[in-house]
Amino acid sequence: MKLSSKDYFYVTIQGVLFVAYLFEMELITFHFPAVIALIGLIITIVGVIVTTLALLQLNRNLSPFPTPKSSAQLVQYGLYKYVRHPIYSGILFITFGYGLFSASLYKLLIAVALLVLFYLKSSYEEDLLMQVYPEYGKYRRSTGRFFIKLF
Repeated sequence: MKLSSKDYFYVTIQGVLFVAYLFEMELITFHFPAVIALIGLIITIVGVIVTTLALLQLNRNLSPFPTPKSSAQLVQYGLYKYVRHPIYSGILFITFGYGLFSASLYKLLIAVALLVLFYLKSSYEEDLLMQVYPEYGKYRRSTGRFFIKLF
């Protein structure tokens, strides 16, 4: 499929949010109990592991753009057996987890913005995947978007 202006828009906003996350703005100073910081660190580590595994499992199908590559295959194994967008999940774990660890309201707000962006980007991506892969509808009904589907 051919890339559209929506593809470039989503990737540009994602890049801007990633760069913004690297900086710190003291919006409100607050401190979490040490246990919250520890939980944030654990969530961050889980996010790094999830992101790394998902990238490796996606392999040649990887693209920053939501439009599927013409040579891509639908991956439904590994983490993708349980979650449709584990790379986004991992990034969300990293950004929320580190926001908690560093007690940064700014980083937590960026993480919320990424959650909204990933929801919109994945919705657009899934509409395109439905056009390319007839089996995507069944896969979508049986797996969670960012987290394991429990019901």
